[in-house]
Amino acid sequence: MYENDYNWRVSYSIILPISHFKLWSIISSPNNLENFHPFCKKNKTLKWPGLGSSDEIHYHNGDIYKRTFVKWINNVGYDLIIGKETYNQSFVKWRIKDLDTKSKLTISIYPYIFNMNSKWLDFFPFFVIIKPSLNYYLKNIGKGLLFHVKTNKKVTKNQFGSHKWFSK
Repeated sequence: MYENDYNWRVSYSIILPISHFKLWSIISSPNNLENFHPFCKKNKTLKWPGLGSSDEIHYHNGDIYKRTFVKWINNVGYDLIIGKETYNQSFVKWRIKDLDTKSKLTISIYPYIFNMNSKWLDFFPFFVIIKPSLNYYLKNIGKGLLFHVKTNKKVTKNQFGSHKWFSK
């Protein structure tokens, strides 16, 4: 499954006050989500690093999602598929842009739900339910990353608010 298999995406970008090399070192390290993802209880590494890497996100609500990395571009980003192992998978792209002394991170999610069938039937539920919830999710990850970059501390559970899908 890749981006062309989906009708729409939800993207979020954030400018961070660090070089793209430093940002890459943060997002490409094992267990990286434990530092900045406010809905992640644990980020268990299964295979790391590079193409074919995999890990698990243990969310605060008890769900476990597996991430399998299908593209890995050093200092630029990666693509992955994510989901519960026995369910449909979503596609996610993480991309870094070098802005000299700063960097821009863009995360794009191509969720499977209401996004792989008829555009006409899926339009309303995608744009009314899925997109707002994923925008909030991504914004909280961005806030967590900025917090981690500025303080070098780990985010706490639901630090910027809870999420109806991933919090408890």
